[in-house]
Amino acid sequence: MSCTIIVGGFFGDEGGKGKIVAHVAHKDKPSIISRGGGVGPNAGHTVKVGGEKEYGVRMIPSGFVFPDARLFIGTGVLVDPRVLKQEIEYVGVDGRIFIDGRCSIIEEKHIEQDRANEYLSKTIGSTGTGCGPANVDRVQRVATQAKDVPELAPYVIDAAQEVNDALDRNETVLLEGTQGGFGISLYWGTYPYVTSKDTSASQIAADNGVGPTRIDDVIVVFKAYPTRVGEGPFGTEMTKEESHSLGIEEFGTVTHRERRIGCWDGKMARYSAMINGCTIGAITGIDNVDEACYGGATEYSQLTEKALAFIRQAEEDIGVPVKLISTGPEMTQIIDIR
Repeated sequence: MSCTIIVGGFFGDEGGKGKIVAHVAHKDKPSIISRGGGVGPNAGHTVKVGGEKEYGVRMIPSGFVFPDARLFIGTGVLVDPRVLKQEIEYVGVDGRIFIDGRCSIIEEKHIEQDRANEYLSKTIGSTGTGCGPANVDRVQRVATQAKDVPELAPYVIDAAQEVNDALDRNETVLLEGTQGGFGISLYWGTYPYVTSKDTSASQIAADNGVGPTRIDDVIVVFKAYPTRVGEGPFGTEMTKEESHSLGIEEFGTVTHRERRIGCWDGKMARYSAMINGCTIGAITGIDNVDEACYGGATEYSQLTEKALAFIRQAEEDIGVPVKLISTGPEMTQIIDIR
């Protein structure tokens, strides 16, 4: 069948990457949805289901709303057992969520180190979830692994083997970025104002033990008006007054800090698409470009000329077709022309 990666194209906070994952899962019906890339529970994803229930998850794959998929956490992702257990109960996925035994563990000491480090908390704008210090332990080869934590024993598997076996059986697999913002990649982002690991599509594949020849599509999610939480360069940033006048005001899922808002950055979008190997573009927040598109546009032909002009420019910038367009917060408010 296919193996698809979904990753964020700007600074994370893509305003619906989790929703895009959930939509693609329902349409493509993968047998496995696995997280990779990014770091751990330092980034949240919000999925709104049915107009009533809204979930904010930090460890469990955003595609959990598709009930027929097994949910994995790939070996490259840091696991905080407390956050994981809370989410398993909160979301109700016990029995279908599994983690690779080689995942490194975030311990209380890592959280304390993260919050006590003034450079990380004040200069870089760390979320204080312990990810950076936990990754340091991993690099120094002293980290605890999931397979060595008794309370995680029911969830431990070899995720890479399971994913590749599923692909051998011609099943569909969806790989999602845990912290998918390209602009905060340790390698490709606005260093040093970045996270402690790469966030690109290549890293997501590697974190799940999937070789590059097995990837069929890379969906890169771009926000019409990019946002950023925390410190660091933001070339197209507008003032709060400007963003509020446009009716755009957002807050981080994990930090609850107000997000910085910017205009579309074609140059960054082009570079991000190149590094990620983008094959399909996705645009969220098209209703911020033209509020007439909010919710009501369910077909490409129903988009306004203003929205279509924006999409044509985005396609020119990223070099591939935009085939997924979000018109509102609901999972159903997505135009899909794949």
